[in-house]
Amino acid sequence: MAEKTVLTRELYRQIKSKTREEMDTFIQNIYQSGFRDAGATSVDFDKLKEDISHIKGIGESRLEEIMKVIEKNMKEAENSK
Repeated sequence: MAEKTVLTRELYRQIKSKTREEMDTFIQNIYQSGFRDAGATSVDFDKLKEDISHIKGIGESRLEEIMKVIEKNMKEAENSK
């Protein structure tokens, strides 16, 4: 996780004196930092597929159905960000 930014008096003064363009850049940097932190968790789909395939009663066709559902939900989650 990235370093926690605390709104110190000095930072408050810097923000207060920024132009609109500087403030826009500042906010975008904060957003990108949060976005990177949120995306830090990733899933190895090949490993996931292999692990699910070892479950008793899961055949190839059922495994493919499960993987399609997982991929669909992951795409929907990415699009909602």
